Amino acid sequence: MIESFKQLEEAGRDRDLADVFLEVDEQEHGIPAEQILAALRKRRGVMRDCIERGKGGGLSMGKLVGNEARKLNEAFEAGRTFLDPLTIKAEIYALSVMGENSRMGVIVAAPTAGAGGVVPGMLMALEEERKIDPEKTVRALAVAGGIGSIVALSANISGAAGGCQNEVGVAAAMGAASVAYMMGGTTRESIHAAAIALKNTLGLVCDPVGGLVEVPCVKRNAIFAVHGLTAAQLALAGVESVIPMDEVVEAMVRIGRALPRGLRETAEGGLATTATGCAIGTRLKDEANQRRAERAAERERVAQERKGSES
Repeated sequence: MIESFKQLEEAGRDRDLADVFLEVDEQEHGIPAEQILAALRKRRGVMRDCIERGKGGGLSMGKLVGNEARKLNEAFEAGRTFLDPLTIKAEIYALSVMGENSRMGVIVAAPTAGAGGVVPGMLMALEEERKIDPEKTVRALAVAGGIGSIVALSANISGAAGGCQNEVGVAAAMGAASVAYMMGGTTRESIHAAAIALKNTLGLVCDPVGGLVEVPCVKRNAIFAVHGLTAAQLALAGVESVIPMDEVVEAMVRIGRALPRGLRETAEGGLATTATGCAIGTRLKDEANQRRAERAAERERVAQERKGSES
């Protein structure tokens, strides 16, 4: 079992990083590597399908978001974007996944639903734009999962536990490490990519407006997909994190514990308590109360009809 990134670097010094994680899973869970890869192929397929569905847009449950991916994709196809295609596609794909999440569609939590757009946004865009063999992407997913698993040994990957650094931050780290791997980076470079991505999200609060995973969550995934690509690029160029990844994770845990309750997925602080955020929260509560009242009235009507028929 690999319990730290220091151990991971030693284990993967002269080995393919995906093979290291697959071997660990085989030893710990008794699941053959090919069976794990088969499951990851299905997950890649779900990510791809989710992206295609999400491009079409559609309002979220809370009616706060839903068409961001469609708008950006239309701008991209019309030649109205100024960033490079890889960056734009990473943003579109991250927004697509989060749009599907907000509409209660099928997604892959990576590592959570609220941060589910970062990893597929990065990996699917890179695969497509750099014409990478999909099988390499499947193996990169093994790397992403392995990085997340080591973090999870020390940290609770939940916005409620320690802010969005625990969700989007960890997702960016997972994606950065797997992108470095896809581009031929070493185990050391992948770990430093993860460290650079994670340390630059420390202190990021979780402040969902109205308590929904919509604002600022959807757009935040697009921003941090690009953040992860940047971290991978730095690491592949030889830039290293001065603070080791294990210590970055330790810092994340301490910071998460220090965050006030209102900044940890309670909708009691940050953007959720702005004037607009409060107005949205009130509207959502009123609409929920109205739906409950309507359901109660319908149940009462049905009960009265049954009572009348029985008499």
